[in-house]
Amino acid sequence: MLKSTIWLCALLSTVHATLVTDVQGTAFQSPSAGKSVSNVTGIVTAKTSEGFYISGTPSSDVRASNGLFIFSETSTVLNKVAVGDMVSITGTVSEFRSSSDPDDLTATEISSPTAANVVVLSTGNTVTPVKLGTDRVPPTQALSALDVGPDGWLSVPNNQSRVDTVNATLVPADYGLDFWASLEGQLVTVPSPLSVAFPNDFGEFWVVGDWPVTGLNSRGGLSITIGPDNIPDANPEAVIIGAPIDGTTNPVVSLGVTLSDITGVVQYQFGFYYILPLTAPKVLTTPTTTAPPTNITADITDICIVTFGDYNVDNFGPTATQLPVVASHIATHMLSPDIVFLQEIQDNDGATDDGVVSSNVTLSNLVSAIAAVNGVTYDFVVIDPVNDADGGEPGGNIRQAYLYRSQKINLVPGSPAGTATGTIAVSSSSGVPKLNLNPGRIDPSNAAWEDSRKPLVAEWQTNGGATLFTVNLHLESKDGSSSTEGNSRPPVNSPVAKRTSQVELVTDFVQSVLDIDSKANILVAGDCNEYLETRSVFASLTAIMFEMDELADVDPVERYTYVFDQNSEQLDHAFVSTALSNRQNAIQHIHVNNWMANIDNRASDHDPSVGKIRLC
Repeated sequence: MLKSTIWLCALLSTVHATLVTDVQGTAFQSPSAGKSVSNVTGIVTAKTSEGFYISGTPSSDVRASNGLFIFSETSTVLNKVAVGDMVSITGTVSEFRSSSDPDDLTATEISSPTAANVVVLSTGNTVTPVKLGTDRVPPTQALSALDVGPDGWLSVPNNQSRVDTVNATLVPADYGLDFWASLEGQLVTVPSPLSVAFPNDFGEFWVVGDWPVTGLNSRGGLSITIGPDNIPDANPEAVIIGAPIDGTTNPVVSLGVTLSDITGVVQYQFGFYYILPLTAPKVLTTPTTTAPPTNITADITDICIVTFGDYNVDNFGPTATQLPVVASHIATHMLSPDIVFLQEIQDNDGATDDGVVSSNVTLSNLVSAIAAVNGVTYDFVVIDPVNDADGGEPGGNIRQAYLYRSQKINLVPGSPAGTATGTIAVSSSSGVPKLNLNPGRIDPSNAAWEDSRKPLVAEWQTNGGATLFTVNLHLESKDGSSSTEGNSRPPVNSPVAKRTSQVELVTDFVQSVLDIDSKANILVAGDCNEYLETRSVFASLTAIMFEMDELADVDPVERYTYVFDQNSEQLDHAFVSTALSNRQNAIQHIHVNNWMANIDNRASDHDPSVGKIRLC
């Protein structure tokens, strides 16, 4: 009763008061931006070296936040206020961008009020945080009404509109950006937080709390899936936890870690809506780091069934620190498949940029390390690239390669091995597809492959005579993409046009084989650097091939090989031709890396996959 009386008296004492909710407004940007406002009244909820947050009188309109940041680095201002003070502020409203990146949204604040314009009305007040999941519940599907297109936030073309230009009225019940914007500056509590990712370089990490979520996988991450409206789910219900305001250190977390409740203020910065915790949370539980091995086993005597693995081994040089771990993964978790598709194999002196392109030492070292673990000795197939022409770490000359068990399967003889610049082609030999090069590369001079890895094609034959065409992919990376919670809508997916062209060139090659033999066994696999949910990128390939997770009916939430920001996502895919789609297939993703307790302990940022196909 006493606190209520203090609140009422304080309000009566302010003349021509401006409500915090009026400053914030009901759109992304303040209607008062650039204007002076008087007697903005609220209770200080948090204080930093750059200012303080206040909580004003709430409104029945949930679109208008009653939290606000007051920017000041002046000691006379900061020393004047303390958490729990009711203050009255007069100053200028501004929209502040936390970086020089125009794709960042702005945050509403009152900038640099003078000490005379900061008046303490009372002390010792308290503010009850908004309990997320109870008082306010985040939406679970879409980020923005501006993500227009059949694939929502993954639609192409992207970057068709900008949040700060449209400055739409918020719809917090439907859209994640709107929801978090409607809480900007407010004190909130995340009950029962669950970590859905590793920390970034600044110790910040993504969580969901005790509220409805979609895409929850068995580990506790949020997988990218197709929503009930047939639009990719953007997982807007997750939020990133920033640096604690009191200077404590956030714990080291990983996928599926549970934590103590987090109370903090909502702030947009560096591309995302954050919660800045008042103090660091504590870890309550940590799941096991032991990922089960595949149960898809290779049988060297089976002339019809071929097992395969796919693994981006992350800038793997001849003396890579992860060499023994990767070898162990292939031997003990992937169980030495008949063929292994590898990506990011570096040349014989790693990232030293001295013109060396051969990778025979790198691959021989890996082969020896695998044999030392389980006695399986692989042969390898590779085409060395032109120096510094295929992108990746400078000097590393990353490329794809195959490991294969020659007791079971070998290259079809009769064609010479291709070179970095040679173009693979298919001709008909009595109605049977024949490669001019084996192995070979798909159209390496095409502009779509500039500074990018060219697909590695091979034709194989088992001891029983069954044949298989394979295409090992490592498509253009997403470097240059924008934040999922940024200004550009749909978010910039860079360079999606180039990646789409690359897929179309792969499709053209596959079609050239099928034109000669519609029943050809073809397997396309590798690191595509794209989600299958970005359907426009894969449209040409999925028109003639089948994605193996779908064929094997893998639970959509368990289709992930990579963890980034709030999402567990699948960048690594396998596709089979119609002939293979009609036979027994299986695929599994082995989470040896993304189930680790510490991001620094991973052998790669990708998890490997293991599959099985029947050739006859």
